[in-house]
Amino acid sequence: MTKISVIMPVFNEEKYVANAIESVLNQTCDDFELIIVNDGSTDGTLNVIRDFDDDRIRLINQENLGPGASRNRALDIACGEYVMFLDGDDFFREDALMTAYSEAKQKDTDISIFQIIKYNNDEYSKNDWFNLNRFDEEFEDNVFTHLDCKEFLFDISVSACQKIFKREFIERISARFPEGIFFEDMPFFFYTFLNAERISIIRRHLYIRRKHSGSITETVDEKFLDTVEAGRIMMGIFIETGWYDTYKYDLLAFKINGPRYALMAIEEKCKEKLYLLIKKDYEAIRLTEYYQDYLDNLGPVKRKFFEDILKSENYEDFVNLS
Repeated sequence: MTKISVIMPVFNEEKYVANAIESVLNQTCDDFELIIVNDGSTDGTLNVIRDFDDDRIRLINQENLGPGASRNRALDIACGEYVMFLDGDDFFREDALMTAYSEAKQKDTDISIFQIIKYNNDEYSKNDWFNLNRFDEEFEDNVFTHLDCKEFLFDISVSACQKIFKREFIERISARFPEGIFFEDMPFFFYTFLNAERISIIRRHLYIRRKHSGSITETVDEKFLDTVEAGRIMMGIFIETGWYDTYKYDLLAFKINGPRYALMAIEEKCKEKLYLLIKKDYEAIRLTEYYQDYLDNLGPVKRKFFEDILKSENYEDFVNLS
């Protein structure tokens, strides 16, 4: 069996995709398959990919379906013992696969999490989110579950690219990414993390995340409309897996904060649309048994936001209440 399936969805990454592919082909571990999903690119991305002649590359060429569907299609054909994800504008350290595989294999983990470092114009930078700073020395060389991270579960990076997953685990729990939305990493992370019985961390910067104007989180545009749907799916996961009551206080705050911050920062032309999506979500919550939990557990700022959305009729009305 192949050790690792590296899954890389790409959409209009002509400028960066060669670097991403080379970072995989030049790994110190050569027992892998690289599944590239060209998700309907309209630039020269496909031509760049086809310039590589390596039998470890498996190419899926499809119409534009989005990152979730692309990753799912690759998962459906993946043959590796473990799975790693790479975005088409990022790249791996040359020992990333070997280091991640050795850790996961040695500790028999369902998920192992490594560090990400940011890259911008030949400069590297770290941050707490990607640097695993919330994991103290008790987690070093240990195997744990989400309950050991209970106090900071919602401070862990949800990026699928920051982890190596045992493929048998993914298949056993039927883990797949939501399709048709951005921020698909978030529901996938919580579903896999809540189901994992063996997790570990690797204090090595194995993944380099490139910062540029086209990155999904660099511009708060219409993609951030999907924070509402991603949060709704996430809530369902906690309820369905039976962990809602355990994490209720922090979960509800996390659920509110994503769209709340997005509404403050999103482009002006998108504010009314995002407001309406949030309002529709909150109106649906009001009809459920969980409505009172929001009123009882949210802090004053988040509760006011929640109530003002429900009270208002449109975005301008909401702003006046604020």
